[in-house]
Amino acid sequence: MEIATFDLEKKLLGKGYGFVIGVDEAGRGPLVGPVVACAATLKNNESGIKNQELKEWDLVRDSKKLSAGQREKAFDFVLENFHVGIGICDHETIDRVNILEASFLAMKIALVDLNSKLKNYKLNKNSKFKIQNYKQILLVDGNKKIPNFSGEQLAVVGGDKIVKSISAASIVAKVTRDRMMMEAHEKYPQYHFDKHKGYGTKIHMESLKQYGPCEIHRKSFAPVKKTLK
Repeated sequence: MEIATFDLEKKLLGKGYGFVIGVDEAGRGPLVGPVVACAATLKNNESGIKNQELKEWDLVRDSKKLSAGQREKAFDFVLENFHVGIGICDHETIDRVNILEASFLAMKIALVDLNSKLKNYKLNKNSKFKIQNYKQILLVDGNKKIPNFSGEQLAVVGGDKIVKSISAASIVAKVTRDRMMMEAHEKYPQYHFDKHKGYGTKIHMESLKQYGPCEIHRKSFAPVKKTLK
């Protein structure tokens, strides 16, 4: 099993960056609901990297390799140790611009959210850690950089498996989206979103065939489009 580390963050911090930000998304594949992105950066670089061997850090790894219960625990731990920003693009945006563009848009929204929090954090005189250097670089999970983005960034293939900050972002994005799908289940129980979170499982496809798509299904996705009446 690959273990996520702070090796890349440590290298970049040594090159003079104040913030190394992991960026990832959840929800490209499902047939329903939003795509959710997260941007995450350590609150205290020195302490976080020094203590990465602590047992709690073991859960900060690829969110797909964690159980739902483990993700919830990891989610709380990440929020304690990282500044995070969230970006959400709903099903209508996905249908309008396509899922890839919506994913990048969600990432940009997450970065705006993160930077607004960093600004407030700097202005807070009671902050435990002082921010001296705002120079930042993004580590984006996958093989594509965020288009039309002027800041520095690196695309990291398999980043959610090997880079702690990207793992942290993947956990927050996944848990946030799963919670949204649990809320959707309360409104649309016939689709069993609590079980599959919108992915095209057998039970989901059977529900689609029986009831047709609901309001939050992605109408541009082929399996959904086939069921439109």
